[in-house]
Amino acid sequence: MRESIDRNKDLLQKEETYIKSIIESDTINTYYNSSNGYWYYYNKQDTTASYMPKEDDVVLINYNIRTLNNDTIYTSEEIGNIRFKVDKEDYFPGLRTGIKLMKKGEEITFLFPSVMGYGYHGDDQKIGTNQPLISTIRLIDIIEVASDSLKNNKN
Repeated sequence: MRESIDRNKDLLQKEETYIKSIIESDTINTYYNSSNGYWYYYNKQDTTASYMPKEDDVVLINYNIRTLNNDTIYTSEEIGNIRFKVDKEDYFPGLRTGIKLMKKGEEITFLFPSVMGYGYHGDDQKIGTNQPLISTIRLIDIIEVASDSLKNNKN
């Protein structure tokens, strides 16, 4: 068990080092470090809106998935628009937490270590074992705001 924990820590450290090297070599974008252990930058940012999706809100998104070398794994066309209830459906962890950093109409590119992607198992199709990912996510719409969110947010 201890050996497995050490191996996972080493893997995460290597992935984070590689992601940080990508960030350092990118002179165009401004990156932010999330509290969930991944990095992101805005392709399209809304500085006027304040509402971000919360648990039980229903959102419409579009996203793609790429390798850290920017090779396409899934295009946004292959995936299509996805309607889902925030924190209630089984999407990869980075998508579930990343969407809560977004406002309607925004597009953000995320760099996820494998633990925030598909982890040890991959997706049994195109995403391999322990594969860190880049994903550009667009929050098309917040279709339904949960009643609890309305009470806690005036926007």
